[in-house]
Amino acid sequence: MRIVAVLSTAFLMASGAGAQETEGLFEAMAARSVGPAGMSGRVTAVDVSLQDRNIVFVGGATGGLFRSTDGGITWDPVFDDQPAAGIGAVAIFQPNPDIVWAGTGEGNPRNSAGVGRGLFRSLDGGDTWTAMGLEGSERIHRIVTHPTDPDVVHVGVMGPAWSDGEERGVYRTRDGGANWERVLWRNERTGVADLVMDPTNPDKLFAALWEFRREPWFFTSGGPGSGLFVTYDGGDTWTELTEEDGLPAGDLGRIGLAVARNDPDVVYALVEATRSALLRSDDGGRSFRTLSDAPGVAPRPFYYADLRVDPNNENRLYSLHSSLQVSEDQGRSWRTVVSSGIIHGDVHELWIDPEDSRRMIIGNDGGIAFTHDRGEHWRFVENLTLAQFYHVTVDNAVPFNVYGGLQDNGSWYGPSTVWESKGILNAHWRRVGGGDGFSVMSDFSDSRYGYSMSQEGNLQRFDRVTGYRRSIQPVHPEGTRLRFNWNAGLTFDPHDSTTIYLGSQFLHRSRDHGESWEIISPDLTTNDPAKQMQDRSGGLTLDATGAENHTTIVTIAPSLLEGGLIWVGTDDGKVQVTRDGGATWTDVTGMIRGIPAGTWVPDIEPSRHDPGTAYAVFEDHRRGNWEAYVYRTRDYGATWSRLPTAGVDAFAHVLAEDPVEPNLLFLGTEFGAYFSTDAGNSWTRWTSGVPAVPVRDALVHPRDGDLVLATHGRGILIVDDVRPLRALAAGEVGLTDAGPQLFSPPPALDVEIDEGLGYRSTGHAMQQGATRPFGAMITFWHHEAGRVEMAVRDAAGTVVYTTTVEARRGMNRLQWNLRPGGSADPVEFPSYLPVLPGEYSVSASAGEVTTEVTLRVAPDPRDVRTTAELNARSRGVRRAARAGQAVTEAQRALRAAMSGVASVVEALPTGPATAALRSEAREVQDALALASREFFTGPECQGICGGDIPAREVVSMGRFLADLRGAPSATDLMRLTRAEATADRIVDHVNGLIEGPLAALDASLKAGGFTPLDRIRPVRRGSGHD
Repeated sequence: MRIVAVLSTAFLMASGAGAQETEGLFEAMAARSVGPAGMSGRVTAVDVSLQDRNIVFVGGATGGLFRSTDGGITWDPVFDDQPAAGIGAVAIFQPNPDIVWAGTGEGNPRNSAGVGRGLFRSLDGGDTWTAMGLEGSERIHRIVTHPTDPDVVHVGVMGPAWSDGEERGVYRTRDGGANWERVLWRNERTGVADLVMDPTNPDKLFAALWEFRREPWFFTSGGPGSGLFVTYDGGDTWTELTEEDGLPAGDLGRIGLAVARNDPDVVYALVEATRSALLRSDDGGRSFRTLSDAPGVAPRPFYYADLRVDPNNENRLYSLHSSLQVSEDQGRSWRTVVSSGIIHGDVHELWIDPEDSRRMIIGNDGGIAFTHDRGEHWRFVENLTLAQFYHVTVDNAVPFNVYGGLQDNGSWYGPSTVWESKGILNAHWRRVGGGDGFSVMSDFSDSRYGYSMSQEGNLQRFDRVTGYRRSIQPVHPEGTRLRFNWNAGLTFDPHDSTTIYLGSQFLHRSRDHGESWEIISPDLTTNDPAKQMQDRSGGLTLDATGAENHTTIVTIAPSLLEGGLIWVGTDDGKVQVTRDGGATWTDVTGMIRGIPAGTWVPDIEPSRHDPGTAYAVFEDHRRGNWEAYVYRTRDYGATWSRLPTAGVDAFAHVLAEDPVEPNLLFLGTEFGAYFSTDAGNSWTRWTSGVPAVPVRDALVHPRDGDLVLATHGRGILIVDDVRPLRALAAGEVGLTDAGPQLFSPPPALDVEIDEGLGYRSTGHAMQQGATRPFGAMITFWHHEAGRVEMAVRDAAGTVVYTTTVEARRGMNRLQWNLRPGGSADPVEFPSYLPVLPGEYSVSASAGEVTTEVTLRVAPDPRDVRTTAELNARSRGVRRAARAGQAVTEAQRALRAAMSGVASVVEALPTGPATAALRSEAREVQDALALASREFFTGPECQGICGGDIPAREVVSMGRFLADLRGAPSATDLMRLTRAEATADRIVDHVNGLIEGPLAALDASLKAGGFTPLDRIRPVRRGSGHD
């Protein structure tokens, strides 16, 4: 097709120089964020400028880096144009806060942890960034700047979690990052868990090395590579501290460190070991003593093992784990600082102001919060959208809702847009499940109900009216242990709204909303017992949470086109299919060539256009392989072909096929979203509004044509109306053709806009998700920057709206508010009267080229208004508009008369000869001024002046009637008739002045040989036209 050749030159691939070719071409279609932020998301790093504490940087685990310059009231993402969104560390060089370092890849290596792409530096306070190396590190957990020398920086690299990695250990630069030397290293499985500096001696640093390994089915913390090290010469040499120095015996695991700022001889260490312990040194770290080795001292060190010591009190120690704990007596006793009902648990960061330790900022799995009284009271930051979605589904409400589950923040649903002026608020979102949220679905047989799932297949049915939730997880009828993945497969049957499917090692089906279940498959996994020992997972510290559950079903995909056709993918590499509703199954894994055995299958997408076609995404980063694998079958799995993924910059999570155009595909990856307009033969990165954040799920709404992206770090992003991309994929539009190329617009709803929930004045700290723009969304492609003339005509061909667009090269969007304007007749089509529902033509012209499409305007779906009612409203508005136009013309004529007479008075010579003429002119001035005050301006006063102004009553009548949602009432028509009478009275009075005293003055001027007045025509009643 012609379009394929065009796209290959117009877009190129999103890599190398090609990535620059698409920059800005789709900016008009930028994704909008709908939130939510009420639960925020995992925060891994916080730093504050000590020169200006209003400057705060916050790093999200997978959500990028945000900066506040007003003490946390507002936040701006400052890292969105960088190649990764996972932040492991951020450090401000305090003597010059323009210098900021950011390390990518979080250091909390859970099963869903984000990965990074090295170290970055800003020299302008975070506005711009430069890559400074360590690209293969994957996880940078600590950055320590020299207190006075900006060129000296130490970096603690944790390294890969899923594989061996050479780029680990402590790195040092002495030239501002131009060169790096590795000054501490143990082996390819050992990285830095912590790195701290003596606040009084920058040559003295402690480093905690940690040997660990994550596998898809197991986690191991601890080993001979772990240890605690100290340097006294800035990293040239290091000394390991051992059991002889007071550390626990045997292999060690993760270690958290803290040095007291007010007394650096006091050093704390939280050491994971066979018997984990909290240690303290009072001699600067030369020897340690055990404060506590109670069983709960280090409850989950792989995920949180950090310590903070009050910078003004060496005996006040904070422990960061499932809650924030504080000890005032050197760790002998502890209390919880704040409950999880007030501030989220799972604490990963705590910044303490070194000059006022009452002021702290906490970072956890639920964002950040500020305290100014040492934790007695907290202010949660509710406008940081860091939500980590795993999945997204939609319903068919108008506007449609989105449903999804979030990492450690439960299951939610909320609106894709609202018809309210304040945008999408956190209050618009409702929580319908707890735990770690995963798949969430509406019940399509009864929208009152839905399904939400947390970890290990814990499935609930919820009632959105009452809030009631009921567990409906299946059990095996013979007592066989069911293996549910941390993120188990769940879906509904597109052919039967009462039927849902859930995956363990078996496929479970319920035909009655989860009341009862049947198993419709054998074990569809490899059932490898070596990968089913999760009850022993964790290493030195057991962590059998279900996060490593393996040999399980993770994706279930029924065909929309063929009943009984169901695809299943597993976490151990199996792809199986049934065409008879589960009676028989075919393992097609062996037909898929070129994939490492056992590769995770996160997504299968049955085609919406051909029942034999399906796409499968394979993802192997859990074994250190970042390659993107996307396959397609056209024969029910008998054969498969791999789609080219050149230019796709990371491992993929999901593929979505457009429901209308089969050539249009979307791909969600660890570092952003891609699209293809040639059925997957080439891919282009979607950079407009979508940073390099993990995109874990994607779909196109079947009715509205909006692309919905579930990001694991920035909430839900929506690209409104992908019809233009459909046209490109179908070859309907040539991007190199001259002139503007219009695309068919979606229906435009004329909706009433409400003020919104709960607020009058919002301030600046309130979360306000972006709504879909109101009115008509008109999109066109222009091959070059230039002026484009736009026009909208009704069914009769009458122009109702015109405007000029300064188009950019690429996609352009015009948002028309469905009100007339431009060259449209202001009386027949007042600018405040919505156009009537119906079909309109839209044209775009540049030079000699004009393209045209049809736009359908639809009424507010919440209204029950007849065409007769709308026509009655329009008739009333036009009557008011004619009256208002007449009054406006009368005022214009009066002002012209006042100006003309004033000029006469100023120009007349003084003296007896002109005294009578001057007197006559002043009398006319007085009469004109009196009319102006009486009808248009009211009496002069200071302050709030009351009183009716007749002209205002007339002119406002049209807007009053236009705001009606139906026909004018009898009272409304009485007001209109009164306004018309007032307009006639004003016009008659002004005309009387024009034809009486003003005409007489003009005659007197002519008789005296003076320049006559400019001619002022009388105004026609209720028309405004001669």
